Amino acid sequence: MQNDQLILLIDSDPQRQQQLQMLLNFIGEQTEIVPSSQLLERLQDHRYRAVLLAEEIYGQHQQALQQHRNQPLVAIGNSLSSSGNLVTAIAQPFSYGQLTEALHFCQVFGRSSQHLPAPSRNQTKLFRSLVGLSPAVSQVRQLLSQVAGTDASVLVTGESGTGKEVVARNIHYLSQRRDGPFIPVNCGAIPPDLLESELFGHERGAFTGAISARKGRFELAQGGTLFLDEIGDMPANMQVKLLRVLQERVFERVGGSKPMTADVRIVAATHQDLEKMITAGEFREDLYYRLNVFPVEMPAVRERCEDIPLLLNELVSRLEGEGKGKVRFTRRAIESLCQHNWPGNVREMSNLVERMVILFPNGLVDVNDLPPRYRYLDVPEYVPALPVSSEAEQEGDMLAALFNGDEPIEIQESRFPSELPEEGVNLKDMLAELEIDMIRQALEQGGNVVARAAELLGMRRTTLVEKMRKYGLNKEGM
Repeated sequence: MQNDQLILLIDSDPQRQQQLQMLLNFIGEQTEIVPSSQLLERLQDHRYRAVLLAEEIYGQHQQALQQHRNQPLVAIGNSLSSSGNLVTAIAQPFSYGQLTEALHFCQVFGRSSQHLPAPSRNQTKLFRSLVGLSPAVSQVRQLLSQVAGTDASVLVTGESGTGKEVVARNIHYLSQRRDGPFIPVNCGAIPPDLLESELFGHERGAFTGAISARKGRFELAQGGTLFLDEIGDMPANMQVKLLRVLQERVFERVGGSKPMTADVRIVAATHQDLEKMITAGEFREDLYYRLNVFPVEMPAVRERCEDIPLLLNELVSRLEGEGKGKVRFTRRAIESLCQHNWPGNVREMSNLVERMVILFPNGLVDVNDLPPRYRYLDVPEYVPALPVSSEAEQEGDMLAALFNGDEPIEIQESRFPSELPEEGVNLKDMLAELEIDMIRQALEQGGNVVARAAELLGMRRTTLVEKMRKYGLNKEGM
């Protein structure tokens, strides 16, 4: 039975379990709580979106849990590291950002383990750049594994920004030439009168300014792969010379007469329709068939929207690995990004992720944090307290005041009474008073500078301004 939207919560600490359940319910997650004795029984018949269990319970059932490798697990504690299907661990004090990040990791783990085939000997870490579960990208990975072991010329087509160079690098890395060089050249970025020298090199004195001999890209790529990007922009005279090299596998430097062997594997790419260019007389038909021995078409991002969450996660991981920082996206931010058309494809997405890392380092990005063009969900950044008419609505306002929507405000046990008084309390008023007191202290400590006070409270400046307006506070009157 599938319960991909249900979260199983098992904890030996009732108070901690109640805190987690409250936070999960607040962010709209459905939870099921069972005693630890029923853990393995539940996993026999169900598959959950995530299983949150205390680290001591995980330790007791660790060996048995290995039989459920496709089930993402989150340990409640801080002494365990991620391994196998244990995706991550969370620890008190719990926060919205911490929990959302853990569930996001579970979502990525669940999709990958459920749909992706086991890696073969030919699959490598470079395939991480071709992440996705869609049929289109799965077919691309299959084609690469089939053609990489040969020396056949490959023509990669697709819109700009879809990752055509990534495909070329994967082909090289998977081939017998992986120990040789991978040399890229953009045929559209080099002036036509310099392209011949760039590709084939030149001898000293071959033309004005040639003060010494120089190797071309074909020589530099000997024993490896030459990637000819934007081949559709190559001038007609160079198309003829390239065709000769592909046919005879020899070339000469500009101004030289010594033939050199071209021991290279050719991978070409273009975003243009070469068949239409042939009809218009802009591209040689014989060269097209020399290049198009094995065609690979990269799909646009809008054609594989189901891959967007995995692409985002991969781009975030890449930036984190490069030491540029990290960022996480809320579920509704990802839903909004899935509705975008992505005319710039993966390159556009990469630019967006890097921008978010700069703007929100180590933070959580929600819909309203995205640039306006990426906002497709009309959701408020801050929900003010409104008159309520039911106990459920009162509880919703209380939680909104506590957690402030998507702000990662931590739950600290010391702020709550250890025992409930017999006469009861007005929890909403108590939390509001606590919030007002904390805001006043932060403003006083921060010298009445709102930005500094917001930093002390762990929230954005705009959020603090909204709270001050809500409670009728101002810097001058405090």
